[in-house]
Amino acid sequence: MALKQRIEGVKQTKVWYGELPVESIYTAGIAGEKFFTALKEKGEITGTRCDRCGIVYVPGRIFCERCLEQLNKWVKVSPTGTLLSWTVLYVGLDGKRLAQPEVVGLVKLDGASTAIVHRLGGVKLDELSIGMKVSAVFKPKAKREGAITDILHFQPES
Repeated sequence: MALKQRIEGVKQTKVWYGELPVESIYTAGIAGEKFFTALKEKGEITGTRCDRCGIVYVPGRIFCERCLEQLNKWVKVSPTGTLLSWTVLYVGLDGKRLAQPEVVGLVKLDGASTAIVHRLGGVKLDELSIGMKVSAVFKPKAKREGAITDILHFQPES
């Protein structure tokens, strides 16, 4: 049975030992492309506003998740926001223990209705508090790649 062959019944399933030869390409989509372009070229965080619901989605979406309205009104939101929650990571995405724990927070940016998850930096664990004001720290323009990592982290506002 070939890897891409359609399985019609449970008795046709087989065990595949070793690595699967699968390749994929991830695209950010129409809205993601606009979000990452603004981040890279202007150092701006943008979202889309639903005029029907009044919700500002960050990152932007192409339709409202509540009313399904098409979203094409892009707005700039503030790089500052409020820390809603946080957690400490001891294990990386690869499943291996991190040399240094990382702190990740849920941040609702000023001007946005939704929140984003991102690294927190420049703060000690005992200084973190729900409701604390934070601001984005961006990579220098010459080093931006058009990725969420163009925001290095969020740090407490001074």
